[in-house]
Amino acid sequence: MLLAAGAEPVRAADLARELTFGGSVAFTTNYIYRGLSESGDDPAAQADVHVQSSAGTYVGAWGSTRDNNFEPYADFDVELYLGQRFDLSNVWGVTMEARSHYYVGVAQHYAGAAHQPSDDYQQISASLVYLDRWTLSVTAIPNAVRYWYDQRLSRSPAWAAETSVQWLLWRGLFLTGSAGYYYSTGTGPGIEAGLGYAYGSVGLAFEYRRLRVDVGYFATENQARQMFPYPRANRVAATLAWRF
Repeated sequence: MLLAAGAEPVRAADLARELTFGGSVAFTTNYIYRGLSESGDDPAAQADVHVQSSAGTYVGAWGSTRDNNFEPYADFDVELYLGQRFDLSNVWGVTMEARSHYYVGVAQHYAGAAHQPSDDYQQISASLVYLDRWTLSVTAIPNAVRYWYDQRLSRSPAWAAETSVQWLLWRGLFLTGSAGYYYSTGTGPGIEAGLGYAYGSVGLAFEYRRLRVDVGYFATENQARQMFPYPRANRVAATLAWRF
């Protein structure tokens, strides 16, 4: 019994050394996700907290404020995620991740909003990463919600392919860029047929210790407005983030 009691602190210390805790808090002038503004082109506050093991497994939660004037009339977007990183070499890596999106805090001033169908959804993604310079990812969304402008249609599988790059210019100053394509498989002819849209951005970022500032111009194809009730992000947006 004495030996067992003495071994507990050792195991706890080993576990602490195996795990790394971290996160971030951020303020953005526009919460843009896949080319669409979920904050209605207004500012948003965001936060992330996560824990990662030395084997590359990580789990965490991310959240953002949003405009409750848009479907599903919620105040917050909360995402829970679980992933695994694999090192292929000193510069290449692969990440597999499952993420669940929840819309929290339905606005009570919309009659019947609390009784509308849920817009929550899940997704699985695989990413190929080269250092911190380039990322290519493919995401499968088996239960994506499909709209026709502001009219909610149904759920159907959807896919998203995205790539992003950042290139060091000088002492913490980066040139950044991204491009993506979102495709909904659809459930029938006419307005329920498969449809997709492209989106992207170009900008600059500056890092100083734990602080990072991103400023970029975002552009999104017109077809995005047919698929979601959110404004297209065709404008400049900036984000200030602090990592801990």
